[in-house]
This record gives sequence, structure tokens and C-alpha cells, in this order.
Amino acid sequence: MPRPSSQKFIARNRAPRVQIEYDVELYGAEKKIQLPFIMGVMANISGNPAEPLPEVSERKFLDIDVDNFDQRLKAMKPRVAFQVPNTLTGDGNLMIDLTFESMDDFSPAAVARKVDALSKLLEARQQLANLVTYMDGKTGAEQLIRQLLQDTALLQTLAAAPKPAEGVVDAQTKS
Repeated sequence: MPRPSSQKFIARNRAPRVQIEYDVELYGAEKKIQLPFIMGVMANISGNPAEPLPEVSERKFLDIDVDNFDQRLKAMKPRVAFQVPNTLTGDGNLMIDLTFESMDDFSPAAVARKVDALSKLLEARQQLANLVTYMDGKTGAEQLIRQLLQDTALLQTLAAAPKPAEGVVDAQTKS
């Protein structure tokens, strides 16, 4: 017979919360009283705030749960500002200033969208991925791309051409 897991044993035999009890004698009878467990956490999670924070004595405790986490995060306006070596161009440092409003803002793509130099690279990467998806199964598309890359005059002409508006591109691709 397989041995039962310790996690299942704990789940069956112990409540999943902290229980603080003490014995009280009232009118000659002993009674167990359970105290609620309330925890307050004080932490500086706003990083480098753009505006100064109030004094600790003036701050309020907030209830934070899974339903209001993004709202509380947005209200706290956590911010980080620092410099990093500019490895894209190789000259000087890049000033990074990020403000987070939700947990999604911590993803690599969201961080890249907030840094101008990385945003352009991310957009180019997404366009190339879209091109590969569009070319999939199209006969001759790869050959046309090779010709375009080898003809520098045509490539410069296309690079200098103004970008069409989003609605125009969508209308052309749907027809």
C-alpha cells in the first residue's frame, strides 16, 4: 500500500491558517478563545517614487488580495530609475526610468516597450515574425525577399517610403 503524502495529511489534520488560542476562566468555567491572526507588512515597494511618500506614521494599512492587487500596485506607482551601458550603439549609458502599474508590466516585452531603443527593436522583431507567418506556404515569396535584399537601391527606396496608416494596411489585407 503506498504511503500517504505528508501534504495531504497536513491538509486533513490542520487548518490552512494560523490559529492562536488561549484558555480563559469565566465564572469558574474554562473557555477557549481563538484570536484572529492579522498581519501587517511595512515595506518600501515604490522604489524611487517621483513624488515623496508621506511619513510612515501618516500611512494607512491597505487590504491587498488577488482581486485588487493591480489597482493597489497602480496607486503605489512603483518606479525604478537607473543607467545601464548602451550595448545597442556602444556609446555612453542609457537612462532607464520604468513605472509599473500591473503585474503584466514586469514581463520582458512590457519592459522593452517602455525603453525607446528597445521598443523599436521589439517592433521590428514583431514585424519580422508577422512577415514569416505571412510568407508561410507562399511559393516564390522567399525568392522575392532575396531579390529585395540584394537590390540595395530598391531596399533604400522602400526604407525611405512613408509608412501607410494602420487602417489602410488593414483594408488592403482584408480585400
